[in-house]
Amino acid sequence: MEVMSRKNPLGEKMYKWARDLFPINRSITGPGVRETLNYLRQLNPELNVHSVSSGTQAFDWTVPDEWQIRNGWIEDPLGKRIVDFKLNNLHVVGYSEPIDEYLPLEELQGHLHSIEGQPNAIPYVTSYYNRTWGFCITDIQRRKLAPGIYRVVIDSDLKPGYLNYGELFIKGKSKKEIFISTHICHPSLANNETSGPVVASALAQWASTLNNLRYSYRFVFIPETIGSLVYLSRNLKKLQNNIVAGFNITCVGDERCFSYLPSRAGDTLSDRAASHALKHIDSNFKKYTWLDRGSDERQYCAPGIDLPIASIMRSKFGEYPEYHTSLDDLSVITPGGLEGAFSAIKTAIMAVEQNCRPKYKVLGEPQLGRRGLFPNLSKKGSTSHLRVMLHLLSYADGKRDLLEIADIVGVAISDLSLVSSELEQAGVIDLDWR
Repeated sequence: MEVMSRKNPLGEKMYKWARDLFPINRSITGPGVRETLNYLRQLNPELNVHSVSSGTQAFDWTVPDEWQIRNGWIEDPLGKRIVDFKLNNLHVVGYSEPIDEYLPLEELQGHLHSIEGQPNAIPYVTSYYNRTWGFCITDIQRRKLAPGIYRVVIDSDLKPGYLNYGELFIKGKSKKEIFISTHICHPSLANNETSGPVVASALAQWASTLNNLRYSYRFVFIPETIGSLVYLSRNLKKLQNNIVAGFNITCVGDERCFSYLPSRAGDTLSDRAASHALKHIDSNFKKYTWLDRGSDERQYCAPGIDLPIASIMRSKFGEYPEYHTSLDDLSVITPGGLEGAFSAIKTAIMAVEQNCRPKYKVLGEPQLGRRGLFPNLSKKGSTSHLRVMLHLLSYADGKRDLLEIADIVGVAISDLSLVSSELEQAGVIDLDWR
C-alpha cells in the first residue's frame, strides 16, 4: 500500500500517476496515445475514447498518417550502440520515417539534433508533416563522434490509422458547460506534458463527486494542435452555444511560480476567474498576454472560434530551462507543485460556479440588526465580516456580478459567496444565477 504524504496526499497520488505515464512514448497518433488514454480511463471510467481516421479534414488541416515506432539506434564505426531509443524515447525525432542504412559522419550530422547551450540535454524534436528522419543526442555526445561509417536504424511505420482523443462529460443542472482541455502527445516530458493530464484527471475525479453542480463539465484529453482542431471541427456549434468558461491545462507540475495566459479577448469569465483565483493564492503570479500564446489557446480562441478559454500554469511553456528537453524529467515536477495547480484551477472553477448577480430587495440600507446580521457587541475585529457584508450590499445593483464585487472589495469570491447566501436567506437580496 502506497504511503501518502501528510502534506500533499493528493499531490502524492498525482505524482504516482505521473511516474506511470512518463515512460510512455506519446505522439499525436499511435499506440502511446491509446496506452495513455487507457490509463486515464482507469482513473475516470466514464472517459470515452474517440478515433478519427487519417486523412480526415479538420478545417485547414488533415489528420496525418499514424506513426508507430518500435526501435531506433545509432552504431558507431566499431559497432557500438551509442544512441538507443529504448533508453530514452526522445532520441528519435517524432514521426521519423523508417531507415536502415550506413552513413558517413558528415552525412549523418544533417540528421542529428543537439543543443549547444545545454550540453547534457537531449532535445525534443518532431516533424509531423514533413517526411524525414533524425536522432536527438546531447551536445557532449555529438562532439565525441569520430569520423567513419555509422549504422542508423529506425524501425517505424507511417501508414493510415487513427488519431485518438478522450472525452469525459459530467452533467450538471445546466446545459452550459465549463470546458477543461489538456494534452496527451508529449513523450517523457514531465512538466510539458505529463503534468497536464494528471491534474485534469484529478479535477475530473473531484468534479464527479460534487452534488448540485450548477454547470456541466467537459474534459478533453487530446493531441496538441491537430487534436484540438479535430475536436473543434466536430463539435464547434455545440461548444460555442454551451461553454461559459474553460481552461487549457499545461505545464502545471513544478513549484517555481504560478502563471496565467489570457484568452484572445482577455476579459472573459475564464480570464476573470483565473486572475481572481491566482491573486488570492499567490499575488506574485506571472501574467502573460495573448502575444505570448503557444498552446491550444491558439485554436480555442482563434477568430471565428472565439471560445472563452484561458490557461492556468505553473512555469509557462518555453519559459523554464528544461522545456522540450530530456531535462524536463520527474525531478522537475513535485507533489506540491501538482497539488498547488489542482487547487488553483479548482478555485478558478469554483469562482465560475459561485458567480451570480446580487440585487437589493429593499430601499436604503437594510436594518440588519432585526435580521440577526448585526453583531451584538462592537469590539476590535468584530466588524470585519459586517464591513464585507455592507460592501457587498453597496454594489448589489444587479449590474455587477459577484466576481467583480469581490475584486473591488478585495476578498475571495468564496467568502463573498457565503455572505451573499446569508443576505439572500435574510430576504435582503436576490441572486440572479443566469
